[in-house]
Amino acid sequence: MFDELRWRGLVHQVTDDGLAAKLAGEPFTVYHGIDVTADSLHVGSLVGVLVLRLFQSYGHRPVVLLGAGTTRIGDPSGKRAERPLLSPEQIAANAAGIQAQLEGLLDFRPGPAGAVLLDNTDWLGPLSLLDFLRDVGKHFTVNAMLAKDSVRARFSEADIGISFTEFSYMLLQAYDFLHLFDTDFPGTGGCRLQVGGSDQWGNITAGIDLIRRVRGAEAYGLTWPLVTKADGTKFGKSEAGNVWLDPARTSPYELFQFWMHADDRDVGRYLRTFTSLAEDEIVALDLAPGDRRAHLALATAVTRLVHGGPAAAAAAQASAALFGGDLRALSETELATTFADAPSSELPLGRLAGAGVSLVDLLAETGLVASKTAARTAVAQGGVSVNGARETDLERRLTPADLLAGGYLVLRRGKRSYHLLHVG
Repeated sequence: MFDELRWRGLVHQVTDDGLAAKLAGEPFTVYHGIDVTADSLHVGSLVGVLVLRLFQSYGHRPVVLLGAGTTRIGDPSGKRAERPLLSPEQIAANAAGIQAQLEGLLDFRPGPAGAVLLDNTDWLGPLSLLDFLRDVGKHFTVNAMLAKDSVRARFSEADIGISFTEFSYMLLQAYDFLHLFDTDFPGTGGCRLQVGGSDQWGNITAGIDLIRRVRGAEAYGLTWPLVTKADGTKFGKSEAGNVWLDPARTSPYELFQFWMHADDRDVGRYLRTFTSLAEDEIVALDLAPGDRRAHLALATAVTRLVHGGPAAAAAAQASAALFGGDLRALSETELATTFADAPSSELPLGRLAGAGVSLVDLLAETGLVASKTAARTAVAQGGVSVNGARETDLERRLTPADLLAGGYLVLRRGKRSYHLLHVG
């Protein structure tokens, strides 16, 4: 398993060089914490869940710790400013949304490797401040806490700083690890391994130190590198914002397109990180730069994992129709989903009656071009399409025979400028 983790690029730091042998010799309980700052996971937070899936596939028990308690505090790791504090009601709603997603990504059925979902509010909530300071705080020096990257980065910018609230986050996460270490998970005993992104290294090692000092026992940590883009832009964002797993926030088609638009330099790495495709399959795809089969395999695998096979198939069909296929094959629902983020407007059906409406006029009216003159130039140069078919006829007029799914027209200028007309 450790060899596969390394091959997939999911090992950045390990607290013990002997961890690989230990994992090969006996089943572990391994946990990953997720703070519930939103009601959905995003593609960046998907990495941790996929690491847990890999552990589970090798017979280890994964524990997902929803940090509803620590979300009230805020994790300073990787942040230049304080996180906004959420209400208990919003935190509870966020936790419920993430839980529903996790149930489709991990196997929670009873068994020796069955996943476990916990909420650290259950033990942090009843904990008194005096008990916490006496039993946990005394084991940490401020000097050591200031040396952690997550804290030191905030101190380096005097105008930002860090509040005592967020400064204490490290201690709370360390206590989480101690609590899970003391919890008896059938078949594996206590949790001895915490995993997370590289920005969590300081928090993870704090928990290991606490377990060693309080219990005189050994625990372990493993981090993966934070996912980046080859062009230097932030991973997990599209032109429309964050890419979420919730279909109400990011549709299956939009998720599919996010991966289809990945930089060629990133696709091989993303195939290793975000899919369970075998090594030989990925190597074969990665050896053909510029071949869209790698993008298609990536987009299909991730969309299927998150939204299921039918949604992935529909997204693939819509994508194929949009880029060189036949838009007439799409249903009304698929059209609406495919062009959910495109500008749209209403067009009275009467304008298509008789001789129909001029394509040049519509291009200008929809704002795809600045003027009718610009519209004529775009058509003449072959830069305009109607329902996926290129149009070069300056006299082209649209009639009811052009309608898709009984009431739509799709105009495109250039490669990515679309406008959806709902005719009715």
